[in-house]
Amino acid sequence: MTTIDNAAVLWSATGADQADRPLLLILHGYGSHEGDLFSLAPHLPLEPVIAALRAPLQAPAPVTDGWAWFPIAEPGSPDPAPVAAAVTAVLDWLDALPQQPPSIGLLGFSQGGAMALELLRAAPDRFSFAVNLSGFLASGPQHSDAELAERPVPVFWGRGTADTVIPTSAIERTQAWLPGHSTLTERIYEGLPHSISQVELGDVVNFLRTQYSDAASRPAA
Repeated sequence: MTTIDNAAVLWSATGADQADRPLLLILHGYGSHEGDLFSLAPHLPLEPVIAALRAPLQAPAPVTDGWAWFPIAEPGSPDPAPVAAAVTAVLDWLDALPQQPPSIGLLGFSQGGAMALELLRAAPDRFSFAVNLSGFLASGPQHSDAELAERPVPVFWGRGTADTVIPTSAIERTQAWLPGHSTLTERIYEGLPHSISQVELGDVVNFLRTQYSDAASRPAA
């Protein structure tokens, strides 16, 4: 059974400091670990509690000390079964939290970006927004796509023109899906490889600030 290692989760706040604050899930890329994107935490808005998860699968050689959400197989076109298993593992981990946050956002890089979109598709009512950095749409039609088409969720999608890791077919699949299933903020960075630039980080921070500002301005239910 695919599960999230709760002992490996990195938190930006614990205990009483988590109470009544939104949660931002950080999802790293293939062959990386929970500490990678967690290094962005000091640059991100202070409103959310940040939780960086470790992917459930040990990445195979030649990667050492790295983790994966699902096997690569054909780049950009993963087997749907392990993708679904990873999504279920994250949802189960959220269900087991001792207190449920008022809202949950997603931020992922590469494979983690793909996970952010698949989590949004699997449970569109649970997530306020998704940030997909150098990622892609991992699978074909899902039952909840119609719901997202009717009630789109904010998505930030950033990628570089010099990214040679994500295949063109995966980019085209993502380009075809996102506009009709999200309120999309798309940014393309000239000359950026498969990485995150300072300019992109600034755009992400602005996007996040907008999400938390909009949430704070909504009247209480």
